[in-house]
Amino acid sequence: MSSIVKTKLKNARDFLGKKNFAGAKDAALQVLQYEADNYNANVFLGLASLELGEFSEGEQAYKRATELNPDQLLAWQGLSQFYERTKDWEKYSDVLRRLVDMHAKSNDSVKCAETLQKYIDLQRERGTSAQLIDALYLLLPDSALYQALSNLPPPDPTNPTSTTTFLVQTAIYNSLIVIEELITILEGDEDNYLKKELERRRTRLNAGPSDQIRKEIGREVWGKSRLPFLYNQVLDHPNTDDILRRQTDSKLLRYKYQYMCSLPNSANTIATKEEVMKEIEGLISGTVLLHIPDELAWTLFLERKDVAHIDDYGVALLQEFMELFPSHSLTTLLKGYFIYMQIPISEGARDDDNAVEDTDVGYDMVLEAFPSVSTSLIAARIVSEIHLLETDYDNAIQIVESGLRTLAKFEQDNGKILSNVRLAFQATLATSLVHLYPPKHHRRALQLVDEILLVSPENIAAIMGKGYILEASHEWEKAAEKFAKVFELLSTEHDEGLRAQEEYAWCISRNGDVQGGIDSLQNVLHILNGLEGRDHDRARCHWRLGKCLWNLDSEKIIEGFQNFIAALKCDPNYAPAFTCLGIYYSEHLSPSDPARASKCFQKAFELDSREADAAHRLAKGFADEQEWDLVEVVARRTIEGEGGLDGGLQKIEENVAGKYLPTNAWAWKALGVVSLMNRSYVPAINALQVALRAEPEDSLTWLRLGEAYLKSGRHSAALKALQRSQELHDENDWLCSYFVAEVYRQTGQYEDAINQLEMVLSSKPTEFSVLTALAQTHLDFGRAKSSDGFVARAERALVESIRISLKAIAKSTGFRTVIWKTVADALYFLSTKDAFCDLDVVHSVLVDVKSVLGSPSNRIADIIAYRSQDDLHLDSNGILEVAIAAYDRRIELGSPESVAVGSAWFDYSISLRSLTQRIPDGDRKTKVTDQLSKALIEAIRIAPTNDTYWVALGDFHFSQQPKTAQHAYIKAIEIDSKNARTWTNLGLLFYYHNDFELANEAFYRAQSADPDYTLAWFGQALIAIINGHTLGATSILEHAVGLANTLPEVDFQYASSIFARTKESGKNRSSSSTTDALLPVYFVLDRYVKSRPNDPTALHLYALVCESVGQLEIGVDLITRAIALLEASYEQTEDTEIERQFTIAHSNIGRLKLSLDDYEGALESLETTLGLLSEEEDETTMLLRAQAQFGSGIAHFRIGNLETAVEFFEKAIGSATNNEFVQGEITVMLAQTLWAIGTSESRDQAKTRLLECIAMDPENLTAINTLAAMGILTDDESLIDAALSEILALPVDRKLELDPQRNVDHLLIQHYLGQDNAEKALRVAQSAVYADPGRLETRNQMATLLFQMQQHQSIVSVLSGPSTEYSLEIESTLKLRAVAEALSMDNKANRTRAVHLAQKNIMIRPSNADNWRILAIVDTCTK
Repeated sequence: MSSIVKTKLKNARDFLGKKNFAGAKDAALQVLQYEADNYNANVFLGLASLELGEFSEGEQAYKRATELNPDQLLAWQGLSQFYERTKDWEKYSDVLRRLVDMHAKSNDSVKCAETLQKYIDLQRERGTSAQLIDALYLLLPDSALYQALSNLPPPDPTNPTSTTTFLVQTAIYNSLIVIEELITILEGDEDNYLKKELERRRTRLNAGPSDQIRKEIGREVWGKSRLPFLYNQVLDHPNTDDILRRQTDSKLLRYKYQYMCSLPNSANTIATKEEVMKEIEGLISGTVLLHIPDELAWTLFLERKDVAHIDDYGVALLQEFMELFPSHSLTTLLKGYFIYMQIPISEGARDDDNAVEDTDVGYDMVLEAFPSVSTSLIAARIVSEIHLLETDYDNAIQIVESGLRTLAKFEQDNGKILSNVRLAFQATLATSLVHLYPPKHHRRALQLVDEILLVSPENIAAIMGKGYILEASHEWEKAAEKFAKVFELLSTEHDEGLRAQEEYAWCISRNGDVQGGIDSLQNVLHILNGLEGRDHDRARCHWRLGKCLWNLDSEKIIEGFQNFIAALKCDPNYAPAFTCLGIYYSEHLSPSDPARASKCFQKAFELDSREADAAHRLAKGFADEQEWDLVEVVARRTIEGEGGLDGGLQKIEENVAGKYLPTNAWAWKALGVVSLMNRSYVPAINALQVALRAEPEDSLTWLRLGEAYLKSGRHSAALKALQRSQELHDENDWLCSYFVAEVYRQTGQYEDAINQLEMVLSSKPTEFSVLTALAQTHLDFGRAKSSDGFVARAERALVESIRISLKAIAKSTGFRTVIWKTVADALYFLSTKDAFCDLDVVHSVLVDVKSVLGSPSNRIADIIAYRSQDDLHLDSNGILEVAIAAYDRRIELGSPESVAVGSAWFDYSISLRSLTQRIPDGDRKTKVTDQLSKALIEAIRIAPTNDTYWVALGDFHFSQQPKTAQHAYIKAIEIDSKNARTWTNLGLLFYYHNDFELANEAFYRAQSADPDYTLAWFGQALIAIINGHTLGATSILEHAVGLANTLPEVDFQYASSIFARTKESGKNRSSSSTTDALLPVYFVLDRYVKSRPNDPTALHLYALVCESVGQLEIGVDLITRAIALLEASYEQTEDTEIERQFTIAHSNIGRLKLSLDDYEGALESLETTLGLLSEEEDETTMLLRAQAQFGSGIAHFRIGNLETAVEFFEKAIGSATNNEFVQGEITVMLAQTLWAIGTSESRDQAKTRLLECIAMDPENLTAINTLAAMGILTDDESLIDAALSEILALPVDRKLELDPQRNVDHLLIQHYLGQDNAEKALRVAQSAVYADPGRLETRNQMATLLFQMQQHQSIVSVLSGPSTEYSLEIESTLKLRAVAEALSMDNKANRTRAVHLAQKNIMIRPSNADNWRILAIVDTCTK
């Protein structure tokens, strides 16, 4: 067997050599048939299958071979070839890695290197960066392959192709190349991972700031990164040159530093952070020690130094930094600082005179460089110190606060506490807060000072700061102790020591030891005189000496004055000295010199806005001269001098207005009062509020604040402020009460306002402003009551307004223009009333007005008739003429204000326009119209920006000059595009002139501007009516009448539309539904006639509505009033249309009296109607005559005059020949009258009349029912059939349309019941229910029949049909249902439901005795 196998293997090898791969495959398969685990056969099969393209079979063969002998190379080499050919790179990589290990194990360095080189090349081309890194690590000395690879000979750079392993040889003998490549790959991988992960995590919910996320990702990456190890490998490598070493050192430092910054200061990471920090410190120290120009290392070295003063950083160190990094921004800043402090920039420049530059140059360099290094601690310290030296405290505070935030972040990142740096920052901050607009920031400064002194008790800046704080709060003794302590610590050779001695002297002088203070100040002044550049200090010292001398003795006034002069000689810009000179000239010099004093105060204030005393004196002087603009300037500059609301700090997160109290409350008060006078109410409120924070008990300021609130429209706040003012004021402050009354007036609480003003008048009876306000309040009260419909109250209020106004006119000669407007307005509103409740009172007040007015001016002499006091007309026109005269008097009085003059002309024009609408056409009306036009034009000329005047001009030219009117309206819209009234008037103009599309657009714009403007909705309703949208118009009108601002025209249009629609559909309505439909109309018309009591058309319509809702007595009264008005109007005009209306009114009142059983009155009215009708035979006249005759016939019928009634009915039929409906109704009544006569002949005539009527109108249901009733009464079945056959034969829909009240069904039911045939009656009722199942009356009728037939169970079913839910709200249905449920004793639930229904019926109408009887019946049945 073994020989066969060998032969087959030999054949397979030969076939492979000859490239006969099919033969080789067959031979290998034959071998495997004998020996399935033959290694060579599997290898040959794998190679043959590969060449034949049978990849799956070939791969399986190679894998079986590797499993049979894993340590044999042949199969693995074949498998690698297979994967390379099939481009399965992942498996190819795994096989190559296995071959590398196998060659290394066999110590075949060349094969191992060749295979490794292939493996690395594969990873470069096909693998990931992580796979390439793992492959490159195999070349490093700590690799398992290194021992085998180290046997390779050194590479020959001159002949790299001499070996196949040159790259591996190079890496083995110089691993630095591999390490650098690894570093490059790892750096790129980490950077990419950081960026991608940052973008991904930023989109998470509740993700933190980007910096925090980056640190979290960095901790994950940097903590386990191999880069630090590789950096150290480079640093330790013998082939690393100096340049690479420095670059690697820099990379390692930055890598470690970013890792350290990412570690939090928590218990879990603090040890790691400290370890990394030590490594960083070593790197930094080495870099600085070797003077290596690594920017980060040097910066960290400087930033990490915890020193108390900038000098402690070391001048030499800073100079070296500038030399190493000449282009760095910090270098520019340091150079600027050195120049500012006059320090040599380098060692070589110390003796060079040219090296000293101007300090301003250094200051500018520092400020320009700082934004680039704003996160540097040393930069922040330098800039803040320079700002402090320059007394730029605001910027010093901002820089220090930024520096403290940077310090906190630096300490968090570096894990190192810089207590001295923090202390230096706090000292600078405290000093700046002390001197920035003192004492606004002293509370905050004191906290800082106490913190500093707790840590460093001898900190000079802190001690001085606390002394200044105590000094500002006038705690002189404690302040002196602090300054004395500084003086002990420092000698007078030190600037702070000398200043401390001066402040000590000032404090003891203020504390009472004036002479001691003078002696110490003189000593300080002696020292200052020997120093250069201390002019300002000497001036301050002289000023203090002068103040001390003034306080010491009045005889020292001149000596003090001399010191002030000396102070100005030292420093001509020392402002306090000018203030004291001004005081000297105004108070101590005899005689005083106010002009020179004022100049001194102005000079002091110009030099220093913090000179509050000088500013206050200036403001008082300007206020006395009423120079309010100058007062405002002084106040504003004083506020700026004290730091304003923000205390001089522009960026404060909290409410600084409440944080910093004002130092000079008077300035805020002055600013508030000036703003109030200028009508800038919001600034006035803000200023007065600030003043009240400083002086909350100042009642006058509260009063001014209340006034500002009032005039800005904030009434609730005004009332609170005024009440607070009243609480604080000891005396009875009438002005405060006056403003409280004004608040009440503007908020519509007129009665409270009147009471308040009357109370003020009790103590100030002649105060013109109070009288004026009271008159205006009565006027407003009258308007409000008139709008609410309280006519009598409105009249009393308007009359009282006129009386009070006349009283004010009598007591004052000035401001009469204002009070005459009130008089004229009250008269004008009185003139809109047609009747008065108290004629004597109105006449009396008109007489008083006429006596004050005197003769009319030439302007109105031809317009109004001047009547004597006894000849005054107490009608609306007479009062309007007096109002016109009052408006004219206001114009005659004139006013210095153009607004008031324009208003006077406008009011005058409005009164004239009202007059033109009341007088008939003629010369007088033409004159009034001309005067009206002139008045409007004059008003517009004076105030062309008042849109109300333009609207009035448009209204004036509305009908005659539409283009002019359109121009006026558009001009008004340009002034105020949000005015709904203007848009509405423009829409009405378009409507009047038939441009309905533009009119509709204008109405829409008006509704957009004010959705509650009633007239705009009315206009849109008119457009809907024109376009045939009647239902839409009705809906719009319904909405309009429900708005708060009622309009009589809208009420009338709505009422007439609803009434007309109801009458059109009245035939198909029940009486209850008609009443429900007309109830809103009833209330709307009631409101209308109260506002327009003399409108006969409205009264007539209201009467017809009252007739429809059953209010017949009211209807008669209304028509009676309408008749009186029509009669009076006809007497004046003799208009035929009015005569026709008068006739119709008599006809309608006759009908109403007929309904009230007033037959005699009805006959009288109807006879009047017949007498007024002409002999013309037009349709309306004939119809009116027929109705009057018909009504007269009914009246005679009721009285019992049957023959006369028949005559009138016959005449009525003759008059209504052209109206079949009316003729049919009259015929029915005639037949009933004939039947009532009782004779056989008359009854036959009645039947004949009805049959003729039915023949003419087969669908006259009234005639049919009447004839059927006659048949029932006479038991004439043929007559019943003849009467009802036509109507019963009609389709159901037509029958229901003709008989909406179901009279035929009712008649038949009663007929069958009269015959004791309940079954037929029930069938008729059932048919009626089937025909109209939703009708309640038919269901109730059927239920009643079932009661009579004692079918109680069926009753419940009948009443539980489709309309059950609605029927429960109907009284009759509830009664039937309750009794039916009670009689249906099926279960307890029915009995309980019956009781509930009966109780509900009582709740609906408890006054109905039948409802109580039903409850008693139900209660009896359920027991």
